Amino acid sequence: MGTGHYFWAIFYFTSLCSASLANNAKINFREKEKKVLDQILGAGKYDARIRPSGINGTDGPAVVRVNIFVRSISKIDDVTMEYSVQLTFREQWTDERLKFDDIQGRLKYLTLTEANRVWMPDLFFSNEKEGHFHNIIMPNVYIRIFPNGSVLYSIRISLTLACPMNLKLYPLDRQICSLRMASYGWTTNDLVFLWKEGDPVQVVKNLHLPRFTLEKFLTDYCNSKTNTGEYSCLKVDLLFKREFSYYLIQIYIPCCMLVIVSWVSFWLDQGAVPARVSLGVTTLLTMATQTSGINASLPPVSYTKAIDVWTGVCLTFVFGALLEFALVNYASRSGLNKANRAADMHKENMKKKRRDLEQASLDAASDLLDTDSNATFAMKPLVRHPGDPLALEKLRQCEVHMQPPKRPSCCKTWLSKFPTRQCSRSKRIDVISRITFPLVFALFNLVYWSTYLFREEEDETF
Repeated sequence: MGTGHYFWAIFYFTSLCSASLANNAKINFREKEKKVLDQILGAGKYDARIRPSGINGTDGPAVVRVNIFVRSISKIDDVTMEYSVQLTFREQWTDERLKFDDIQGRLKYLTLTEANRVWMPDLFFSNEKEGHFHNIIMPNVYIRIFPNGSVLYSIRISLTLACPMNLKLYPLDRQICSLRMASYGWTTNDLVFLWKEGDPVQVVKNLHLPRFTLEKFLTDYCNSKTNTGEYSCLKVDLLFKREFSYYLIQIYIPCCMLVIVSWVSFWLDQGAVPARVSLGVTTLLTMATQTSGINASLPPVSYTKAIDVWTGVCLTFVFGALLEFALVNYASRSGLNKANRAADMHKENMKKKRRDLEQASLDAASDLLDTDSNATFAMKPLVRHPGDPLALEKLRQCEVHMQPPKRPSCCKTWLSKFPTRQCSRSKRIDVISRITFPLVFALFNLVYWSTYLFREEEDETF
């Protein structure tokens, strides 16, 4: 019985010792990572100045695969022709010098925050104007080293990039803004950039732009040859469509309203000179101010834009309405002057006839005084006989004058409402302008929108 207790005590003690030894023998992976890093990146073991070998350890160029994630696009500036973008930029390549033991799959990768510890591709953004890294709260950058020697470099950056624009169809235009990445010093014999297979460019789902819409993007290659060699280059083209609703409300509708307001002067009396002049000058100055404000938000280009055609024609219509009143005023004053001269001539003619009648009366009276008192006077009959030749002649004249008039045309009937006297020409000019100006403006709108909207659809074939 004592021997059995002794056996179980030894067994219990042995189990405790085994558990203690197992706990002491448990691997500390953080310590293991440190040892691996010291092993592959220690002094005299790795030289970051030497590029990795080619595919499968050959002497070919190092292959770097690139992908980007567009986080936001803050602005697209038409004046400076640039746009600002924030993105996560990633590069991945293989460096066989960085292979290590993953401890049976337990050590997935090593993480670094210092990019100068390993070899890095000398990539730069060729159309960059400004750029900066993000260091809040810590530098937004990491390097992952995988057991097979694959290296993943990821960093968050903000860039301001040049975007040459063609504004001929502004504001019915589409713009293509590019993001170009190239090697600065390594030629294609040493370094080649490739887009990552699958989905090389990703865009955040809730991307919002104030005046543009990102329709699509395309990836391509743009290798460049210089005097020093050929350099690998990648580019992504972002196709932006300008939102037209903003310009419709802020530019097109106000311009139409100003043109229509300028036509109100056609309905005012031609004698209301202060009202018509004030209306014409006010609309003209407002239209000129609107045009200058539009041009202030655009770069001075050598070609004509779609908005220039619109504002120019609207300004011409407003100016034409002001000139129409000048013509009306001139016609009115010219008609009054001619009417006054005609009245004066009529008065002179009446005075001359009156003098002639008075002179004839005096002559007749003097003749009566000189005649003999025994003279006889023949009385003409008051009623003529049917066979009288004079009566027949009068009847034929009456028949000629009583012939039915010819039926006038519609235009003559409409114009006959206004007499042909000189003083009514001004009124006729106003009436014609009431119809001509709206018809011509409607025709211009038909041609304008059909032309530029059709050209916009052609650009969609990009």
